[in-house]
Amino acid sequence: MSFPAVFPEPDEPLPQAGAEILRLAVPRPSFLRFRLVPAFRILAERTVPPLVVVAFALGLWEILCSGPGATLPPPSRIWADAHELITNPFFVYGPQDLGLGWRLLFSLQRVGIGYGLASLAGIAIGAVIGQSVWAMRGLDPIFQVLRTVPPLAWLPIALAAFRDSQPSAVFVIFITAIWPIIINTAVGIRNIPDDYRNVAQVLQLNPLEFFGKIMLPAAAPYIFTGLRIGIGLAWLAIVAAEMLTGGVGIGFFIWDAWNSSRLPDIVVALFYIGIVGFALDRMVAALSSLVTRGTARS
Repeated sequence: MSFPAVFPEPDEPLPQAGAEILRLAVPRPSFLRFRLVPAFRILAERTVPPLVVVAFALGLWEILCSGPGATLPPPSRIWADAHELITNPFFVYGPQDLGLGWRLLFSLQRVGIGYGLASLAGIAIGAVIGQSVWAMRGLDPIFQVLRTVPPLAWLPIALAAFRDSQPSAVFVIFITAIWPIIINTAVGIRNIPDDYRNVAQVLQLNPLEFFGKIMLPAAAPYIFTGLRIGIGLAWLAIVAAEMLTGGVGIGFFIWDAWNSSRLPDIVVALFYIGIVGFALDRMVAALSSLVTRGTARS
């Protein structure tokens, strides 16, 4: 026996053709809640801890150096004695009476020339050495020995060769910064995967195309590691070299302030040197992130 199919009656009638459909508006995300607040939270997480540490260090410094037997000036005395150096770094009162801003620019000019030459020469030499196992084995021990020579040890050789303080300071920067660039570039070239070289052979790339399209992008993380180390060494070398060669750079200012017993000026100069060195490192790191995007190793 078969039974007829029974369908339940709907509680409400189905919408007929042409009936109006109600569309609900999608709520727009709040800019304040989803953009501004997270950005402010990230900024606070990055800036508040260093500011707290700096404030604590300054307070401890003030307490320890405010006693009658203290040999170093406290922050309050540094602010009082070197107020103009801090608030007006670009004053000009004479050929040798310049603000720290101008002195830093003179030093940065020398660093730019020496470091730029070291970068070009270091990448080129490192690429050639990285292509040859025998060159790597023969020259790597020599480079490891030369890179340990202090920057000031090169200064007498430079003065004897150039007979002038300006090119001598540039040479000291060059010879100090070039070694990590050469070594890291050579290591990066040696670590290029064989698959990349096979692809270059299949595409029949000439040496120049292989260098620009395969070698440099693949070795970029290593190269920029050497460049970051080199910029730090270059900034250290110029301060040391200017103490002996004279001029209007920041290194000579520190040496002259020491001879004149101006300890607050020296502390301010050290602060400026640290800020500029940090900025130089961040600039190279930012360039590294931009260039090595997608090629950096995890």
